[in-house]
Amino acid sequence: MNYEQLQFNLNAYKETGEILDAARFLIHEFELHDDNFLGFGFREELEKHSILLTANGEIGDMQEVMIPKNLFDFDLTLVLNLLAHEMLHVRQKSPKMMIMDKNEREWQAYYEMLFHINFPQIPELSDYYKNFFGEKALIYYGRMGEGSELQSKYLEQKLEVEKLLQDIKNKTNQR
Repeated sequence: MNYEQLQFNLNAYKETGEILDAARFLIHEFELHDDNFLGFGFREELEKHSILLTANGEIGDMQEVMIPKNLFDFDLTLVLNLLAHEMLHVRQKSPKMMIMDKNEREWQAYYEMLFHINFPQIPELSDYYKNFFGEKALIYYGRMGEGSELQSKYLEQKLEVEKLLQDIKNKTNQR
């Protein structure tokens, strides 16, 4: 399905107030479903220009992804990347994976938004958002503990993120 058709379908859902159905539609269209996914629910909207999604549930239990009612007021590429981020959390908290460390879960999810390893069908973010989410990833990497086993495990990926951020900075400086 092309982008225009996708946006048309989402607008139809939005006009009829079927936001949860629209989110389910995207999960289906972009093959993001996971057996550990319970479904969607609504969370409070932060403000007009901020967006937050969360995967709620104990590790090892089914996960419900909470979305704001204004989810589809935001750029579709951003929404898809945020959904992929949360659907990775759904996997991470499944009985199969059970990644216990929050910093590791967040690192993996932000890394996914930058490089699309698990969900290659998700469109690439703008440099602005790559920079934003790359910086967030590095914060979680830092929280793993200086010289820790987790930092060692993700050192190569950290170097990739730092290179990506430097490339974006270089591109911006050349303008």
